[in-house]
Formats: sequence, C-alpha cells, structure tokens
Amino acid sequence: MEPQKSRNETRTGLLCGVLAYGIWGLFPLYWPLLEPAGALEILAHRMVWSLAAVVVVLAITRRWAWIPPLLRQPRRLGMVALGALVISANWGIYIWAVNSGHVVETSLGYFINPLVTIGLGVLVLRERLRPAQWAAVAVGVAAVVVLAIGYGKPPWIALAIAATFSTYSLVKKKVGLDGLESMAAETAVQFLPALGLLLFLGAQGKSTFAAEGVGHSLLLLGTGAITALPLISFGAAAVRLPLSVTGMLQYLAPVFQFALGLTVFHEAMPAERWAGFALVWLALAMLTWDALRTARHARAELRAAQERAATGNTENTIAPQATEATAQHS
Repeated sequence: MEPQKSRNETRTGLLCGVLAYGIWGLFPLYWPLLEPAGALEILAHRMVWSLAAVVVVLAITRRWAWIPPLLRQPRRLGMVALGALVISANWGIYIWAVNSGHVVETSLGYFINPLVTIGLGVLVLRERLRPAQWAAVAVGVAAVVVLAIGYGKPPWIALAIAATFSTYSLVKKKVGLDGLESMAAETAVQFLPALGLLLFLGAQGKSTFAAEGVGHSLLLLGTGAITALPLISFGAAAVRLPLSVTGMLQYLAPVFQFALGLTVFHEAMPAERWAGFALVWLALAMLTWDALRTARHARAELRAAQERAATGNTENTIAPQATEATAQHS
C-alpha cells in the first residue's frame, strides 16, 4: 500500500505543479481582458482582492497561529514589507509589459531568473559556485549581450522582472513563511496603499471598476482568485515532489508565455533574438544537468551512509551477543 500511496502523492504533486505553472504561464491572456483599466489600477485591484481571497482560504483552513509570533518580530515584519514592495514592482512591471505588447520579453525575464538568482547568491550570500554553474552564468551573460544587440538596447523589462523576482525569492527565504502565509502577510502590507489608490482613482473619475459593466468588475475581482489559486497549488506540489522535479516544472510558465507571445500576440522574433533565447536555453540546460547530477550524487552518498550505519549497527549488535556467549561458555 505504501508504494501505491507514494505514487498517488507524486501524481497529485505533478498535477498541482502543472496547474500552478500553467496558470502563471497563461497570465498574459488575462491581463488584456482588464482593459481599459491601466496597469496601476489592475495592480491595485490584484493586491486588494488577493488579500480577500487569501483570508477566505485561511479562514477555511483555520491557519491563524503564525500571526502573533510574526507581529512580535519587528525585523521579520520589515522583511515582509520589503518582500511586499519588491513583488509589487514585479507585478506592476509584468502587467504593464503584457498589456504593452512585450509578452516574449516577460518570458525572457522568467527564463533568466535562475541565472540572476545564482548571481544574487554569490553577491549577497557569498555562495560558491560549481564550474558548471559558472559556465551557465557566462553563457547567460553572453545571451543578454546578444539580445541587447538584437533589441538595440538592453532587455530592461526582462532584466527588471528577473531582478525583482530573484530579490523577492531571497527575501522570502529570510522571512521563512510558507507560501500562503507569506502571501497573506505581503498583501496585508499592500492592502492600504492599494485601497487608497483605488479610492483616489474613483474620486478623480478615472476608475473603471463600476464604469465598464458587470463583466469588467467581475474580471477585476477575479485577479485575487487567479493570484491565490496557483500559489496554493504550488504549495501542494512543493511538499509532494522532489526539488529537482519542481525546478524542472518552473520552466513551464515562461515556455507558455513565450508561445503565447509568438502565436497569440504575434510579436516579432528576428534571428538575433532567436540566437539570444537559444543561448539562454543552453544556459538553463547546463544548470538543469548540473542540478540533476548533484542531486544524484547526493542521493548515492546518502544511501552509502545509511548502509554504513546499518552495517555498524549490525556489528555492534553481534559483538555483545558474542561476548555474552563466550562468557557463558567459560
């Protein structure tokens, strides 16, 4: 029964992971539906309704115990506020870029995110890289140079998305909250500024919430659900899947975004951009190969250590028995 249960858990984890990254990858189809709302108004609605959605989930699951300890830790609260600020910038850039016709470049941002994360690890956490990781970073830098030549300028949107999301990941690591709790804390920080912006837009007659019909209002309300649902699905996947599998699944989102940019939004992809993306994909392939190889070696070392421990325990058990038998015989 245990192997069957393990297979079911893995299958559930894969489904949840694909659902999470699939929704994130299909986001470019949703944001244009919210026009004529501008990027700032969409962002504010996303913050307000995301908090509402998360509070509902917390109420259903009764997961409130993490709040009092967090409130007693000012330093940790400061990190939560920093995380909220950085992810707000990431969301705002992404929404604006999609609705301005830069879907392919947003996908590039999430493709190069692992490379930027590695760079932050070296610069901020003083991590040491393996040779394959250094090679992947070098190929990634070459890709950015090629893309800058192709675009006629550095791919600022992609770089900004990667930088903000990598910084957000680093901050989340230091805060140490689970996905749902982290989102609740961050959207609680975002709530008042976002609500203030919406009230200001309404007072100026620039709000589209009640001016574009019921359908438009419902789509704005839906920004909370489509933000919370993939996060909850990701949390379910993360506890059921090995980190190596989750790492592979993360590429689904930018792959979907890239495909949408080409097939739905018909964005241009001249030869030099293809060359730049090919270099990025090569760098990611190198990182993935290195991660899988390292994980395989780690598992082999763990098995060897367990076998040595088991052998040692057996010897320790036999030795006293032999000593006792000798004593009785004498």
